[in-house]
Amino acid sequence: MELPEPRDLDLPRTPPLVLRGQVFDASRPAVMAIVNRTSDSFFANNRHADLDSAKAALDRAVEAGADIVDVGGVRAGQEGEQVDTQQEMDRVLPFLAHAREQYPDLVLSLDTWRSEVAREAGRFGLDLVNDTWAGHDPELVSVAAQVGAGVVCSHTGGLPPRTDPHAVTYPPEPTGVVVDVLRTLAEGAHRAEQAGIPAERVLVDPTLDFGKTTAHSLQLLRHTADLTALGYPILQALSRKDFVGESLDLPPDERLEGTLAATAVAAWLGATVFRAHDVQATRRVVDMVAVIRGDRPPRLAVRGT
Repeated sequence: MELPEPRDLDLPRTPPLVLRGQVFDASRPAVMAIVNRTSDSFFANNRHADLDSAKAALDRAVEAGADIVDVGGVRAGQEGEQVDTQQEMDRVLPFLAHAREQYPDLVLSLDTWRSEVAREAGRFGLDLVNDTWAGHDPELVSVAAQVGAGVVCSHTGGLPPRTDPHAVTYPPEPTGVVVDVLRTLAEGAHRAEQAGIPAERVLVDPTLDFGKTTAHSLQLLRHTADLTALGYPILQALSRKDFVGESLDLPPDERLEGTLAATAVAAWLGATVFRAHDVQATRRVVDMVAVIRGDRPPRLAVRGT
């Protein structure tokens, strides 16, 4: 019997992300810890309306291995309280000031769609603007460039902030959503570079759940490797999302294992930045995938030697 020759692995890779002098790539994937300065986050364990609670969450995230901390002051979905611009600033700015003082080398990210909030946050050495709502505020990308921050380019299917999806379609199904995401992210990344943000500080995020059904999100997860062709680092924000919950019929506080499975798949297919509620578990998963892919050596290799 003639055996087939082993084939070289042709694994998808993206250029590195460079923020605050740190380089993140396939050999050093980044974990982005989530700190919600809200009382109504969909995941109850990440509600830190009290500043002291948020500071404690920051310390835990750093200790657990977070490379980036992403703070937000407004719940993404349409349920929950209304938060105006001043209220959002009152929530996130004191946290950013504290985080920069305590952790000078930590990469700090702000989850906002408002340029006014990002401009004020720039005073605290903001490194990244996580524009989850796909350029709804057209000034946001220019403000990110002005304060020296990178930007996350996202896809929401054209929905405005805090809009839950309803009767969403991307013809032709099932791959129409992939085409729409690729086009939207390419356009967003181009606008970011035109605004003066270096490509090494531009992230693309397919933004699962936002403007999408569970079937759309799963399709995009399977097609993570197609995003590498855009030529930018890929962020996957998978943590405890509804597509995980609906896939397994589980509430948010029981979605960890499903999240980690999705994380491993995304990491294998070329994503290098992972927004996560569960920092330590995510850290271990993405580091293990990097070793399996051959992008980094095992920390120990003594068995059988």
